[in-house]
Amino acid sequence: MRKRNSLNGAVMIFAAVCGLTACGIDMPKEEKTSFETMTVEKQDIVVPVKFSAKLKGQTDVTITPQVSGQLMQICVTEGQQVSKGQTLFVIDSRNARLDLGAAQANLEAALASENSAKLEYESNKNLYEKKIVSKYMLDNSENSYKQAQASVAQARASVSRAKVNLGFCTITAPVAGRIGEIPVRTGDQVSSATYLTIVSGNQQMNAEFSVAESLIEEAVAQGISTKAEDALKLFPDVTFVMKNGTEYQHKGRITSFTGVVNATTGTIACKATFPNPDGQLYSGIQGTLVFPVDEKSVIVIPQVAVVKLQSRQQVYKVKADSTATAIEVTTEDVGNGQDFIVRSGLNVGDKIVTVGANNVQEGQQVLF
Repeated sequence: MRKRNSLNGAVMIFAAVCGLTACGIDMPKEEKTSFETMTVEKQDIVVPVKFSAKLKGQTDVTITPQVSGQLMQICVTEGQQVSKGQTLFVIDSRNARLDLGAAQANLEAALASENSAKLEYESNKNLYEKKIVSKYMLDNSENSYKQAQASVAQARASVSRAKVNLGFCTITAPVAGRIGEIPVRTGDQVSSATYLTIVSGNQQMNAEFSVAESLIEEAVAQGISTKAEDALKLFPDVTFVMKNGTEYQHKGRITSFTGVVNATTGTIACKATFPNPDGQLYSGIQGTLVFPVDEKSVIVIPQVAVVKLQSRQQVYKVKADSTATAIEVTTEDVGNGQDFIVRSGLNVGDKIVTVGANNVQEGQQVLF
């Protein structure tokens, strides 16, 4: 009787399973996960090395008056593009004109005195030759003539100085560029200590940045000479990227680096010069200087192949039996958001898991 009941129970279970299947309900199945793999090879790649940089006009000039007086006219506005020699400010020139008039009058008087002294000297010289006057009178008249000549020279210098001071009343742009902040207003009393504005000579812009001493030493070591000017020629063109990620359209060149290492930071100050024909760059803009470095014959793998475990990085190497084993690696970011350079841990010919590496378990069978 028990055997019959057991048989009936087994039949009922089988029937229930068949019924579930007939109703379209799938039973759980074991799923096998497949992974993408790659064979490690060496290749050449360009790595963008980035430095924080600040732009400055190559010929930024601070504008201050060279004469004192009342500011009569401001001829430009903040941010305006100006050409070399364009009028920026006009200072009250009435006193300067009076000084010039007085200097010219003094010059005329000095010329008259010189002419009289010359006539007297020439007359005494003629009389001395005829032995009518003494040598003393001749020498005395000659000295008077020389003094008159010196007075004329001094008067001429005063006229020139007065003309220069009059010219200083009209302040012009020493270079072509863009006008900075103007803190003064028409009617202000200005002097040589008054800051008027700055003209940023923006036809050429310098991106100022600092690099580690070791990079400069490496660049020099690769050159045919240890001279800095020879090393500069080896540097490739560089790119300037704005804070919003926009890349400036013109390439720049590294044009200088100081010969002094900052003792605190261990860095060397450098400059890269960019052309600015359209005036798109301004002094004070901060951004990123991108310096392309050629990496020859290095192992490059996709970032998805690297599994990060706290401070360690590892990839899963596929063994001959198609199982995965974790290998610790040392990597360097390429800078493109997709790849890593592997500095240690892998060899050419190794096969590794790429897509799905985060789901691999040690010793797991990898299908490919």
